[in-house]
Amino acid sequence: MSVRARINCPKCGEEIQIYKSPAPTVDVVVFDEEKGILLIERLFEPLGWALPGGFVDYGEQLDHCAVREMKEETGLDVRVKALVGVYSNPLRDPRRHTITTVFWCESDDLSKLQAGDDAGKARFFQLDALPENIVFDHKVIIADFLKIYREGAHAAWR
Repeated sequence: MSVRARINCPKCGEEIQIYKSPAPTVDVVVFDEEKGILLIERLFEPLGWALPGGFVDYGEQLDHCAVREMKEETGLDVRVKALVGVYSNPLRDPRRHTITTVFWCESDDLSKLQAGDDAGKARFFQLDALPENIVFDHKVIIADFLKIYREGAHAAWR
């Protein structure tokens, strides 16, 4: 896999090199002892259930992106509680190489949960009844979160 490509400059026509870089993303874990873990059902490929999250806008801080994505996809106002981990496996997203920073967030009012943006549904799942079709590496992220939640483990990176 090459990290460089050659293209012609649109202004002068001279051949130039461009470098491929991974795209930064965030994902968010919201967990409630009674309700379980919050997932969204994606409207776009790859289809399936996922942690809420998305691409970081240029100039945006990671934690601000997490708060924005939660509002857009779930209608919830959240605050960041802790870092869950950073995940960079080039194969974690079938669309392209992404690096995600995962935050554990809390909300004071889970009753405002409502799917929005590119989420068809948003709902809580009990840990022993997670859907089969969880996309990306989110099963791994959920397992890492549970180690942090239950055992006080440190943030992960993979």
